[in-house]
Amino acid sequence: MISISFPDGAVRQFEQGVSAMDIAKSISEGLARKVLVASVNNKVVDASLPITEDATVKFLTWDDDAGKNTFWHSSAHLMAEAVESIFPGVKFWVGPALDKGFYYDIDLADKKITEDDLLTIEKKMIELAKKNSQYIREQKAKAEAIAYFTEKGDEYKLDLLANLTDGEISFYTQGQFTDLCRGPHIPHTGFIKSIKLTSIAGAYWKGDEKNKMLTRIYGVTFPTQKEMDEYLLMLEEAKKRDHRKLGRELSIFTMDDDVGPGLPLWMPNGTVIIEELEKLAKETEEAAGYKRVVTPHIAKESMYLTSGHLPYYADSMFPPMELDGTKYYLKAMNCPHHHKIFGAEPKSYKDLPYRIAEYGTCYRYEQSGELFGLMRVRCLHMNDAHIYCNREQFAQEFKAVNEMYLKYFGIFGIDKYVMRLSLHDPAKLGQKYVNEPELWKETEDMVRKVLVETNTPFVEVQDEAAFYGPKIDVQIWSTIGKEFTLATNQVDFNSGRKFELAYTNQHNEAEIPLIIHRAPLGTHERFIGFLLEHYAGKFPVWLAPLQAKILPISDKFMGYAQEVYKALKKAGVRVEIDDRSEKIGKKIRDTELMKVPYMLVIGEKEMNEGQLAIRRQGKGDMGTVALNSFIETIKEEILERKSGD
Repeated sequence: MISISFPDGAVRQFEQGVSAMDIAKSISEGLARKVLVASVNNKVVDASLPITEDATVKFLTWDDDAGKNTFWHSSAHLMAEAVESIFPGVKFWVGPALDKGFYYDIDLADKKITEDDLLTIEKKMIELAKKNSQYIREQKAKAEAIAYFTEKGDEYKLDLLANLTDGEISFYTQGQFTDLCRGPHIPHTGFIKSIKLTSIAGAYWKGDEKNKMLTRIYGVTFPTQKEMDEYLLMLEEAKKRDHRKLGRELSIFTMDDDVGPGLPLWMPNGTVIIEELEKLAKETEEAAGYKRVVTPHIAKESMYLTSGHLPYYADSMFPPMELDGTKYYLKAMNCPHHHKIFGAEPKSYKDLPYRIAEYGTCYRYEQSGELFGLMRVRCLHMNDAHIYCNREQFAQEFKAVNEMYLKYFGIFGIDKYVMRLSLHDPAKLGQKYVNEPELWKETEDMVRKVLVETNTPFVEVQDEAAFYGPKIDVQIWSTIGKEFTLATNQVDFNSGRKFELAYTNQHNEAEIPLIIHRAPLGTHERFIGFLLEHYAGKFPVWLAPLQAKILPISDKFMGYAQEVYKALKKAGVRVEIDDRSEKIGKKIRDTELMKVPYMLVIGEKEMNEGQLAIRRQGKGDMGTVALNSFIETIKEEILERKSGD
């Protein structure tokens, strides 16, 4: 017999070899019908997997993130089965679950799938799902797996197998489809009730533009039609809010082939937003005791060798340029430059914590297949800062950084967020991570303690730390529930030693500082992309590129329009006059489309009485007010950075 512990603390005895599904059925058939997958000793596994030793078991359903993830990955296999049945001979690369849904990358050889084919594939998936085919796992020896895919002539699976060893290779079969997969999967296809294939795209094999272009099919599935209907409504709203679409329509940014992929050009409207965000950051950081610095866009190879970025980060850096026999790299991160600034002058304990910040321009060579609007770019402007402190100061400094995040969340109306504590993998010390096991434990415990003591919501994720220490990745959700990775807060116990940084302590002894890397607003690129979708382009007044537009009903009111313009400009308002010879209705419609917060309509009555007829974006007519009264109102909105709700 083995002991099975449950999340509520209960413990029950079962025969060795019992599965999580067997256990669920012993509790209730209703529970068993909901179980998609199980967590056994904190590892997500098939609900049918035999349990051979004492374990802690948690049943995972559609209500759990791991349940959804498994549901969507299993749906990718179902889609692959449907595609293979309609287009025999195709080959598959990978089919992961996404935050919402899944995709599969497919080599169609000489075949071609169009948007019209998606409905045919959907229908086949529904037909296959109704068969309630079990997802059956088989462990395979590497030689056996290689022989299987060699016979099929599948170079994609053979490539995956090259990095696997005996004991970590498994096949999954459902119906007539078999795939190399580590799993886990849901019990059977019958759980999949509602299916929608959403789009087709091209994707380079392994994300490398030098490789073959594969066909990527995206889809989403749900256990009920009701949830699918709700999701499709949200998807329609998300399309309207797509930052690439809004960025083009509102003249925020542009991309140009002659400049290069992933290198956005900020237009005047976008530059206004950048400058307002920088102004906010500078005010906040000055109040928090940061000093501003500026660093170059390139540096010698030797500095990145010292930092360790070249061994760990070389694939994400642009190739070097050689000048006078010395290699220089475009700056991919600001940290080494900041370390050099700290080390440029002697420091004592009285200088700590030493906080320096800049909006540094960095360059990262993202693969072409991974570039996406402002979310994945090759040139980025980072709200970066580094705090050099001792161990006694660490908790307060780390807490202060988290509080800065919360302040920003309040300003931008971000209600849902979670801190993701990214930890190292002990098995990868010396490869992916600095080989300092004791320091890893100490710093991870320090970060965890701060999060617990400040009641900050967080989750822990293995094997996603920076190479030099644990970090927090900040996950936020927009108003329509779309998830974004905003920023990071990292602990560094390695760079101080690497750069020979030191301060003199109270006993006149040299000590190495702890370093906190933080970027609460992330990059201009990613954050403005998020804000475009979060606000649907309707920025609050303080952040809007154009805050007010004056709309004279006819040319005879242009004199008063100019007076209003000068008064608003003097008050610091970003304002323009629509002096076109158009009807007022068209002027209002055009201004609405550009999502300008305030429309100031001027006619005979307004001119004679020194007033303005106010229209508010999305709210319509707000009545008539005196010019001076409006100026006070809009100045207050701007100064206090009001949300506009």
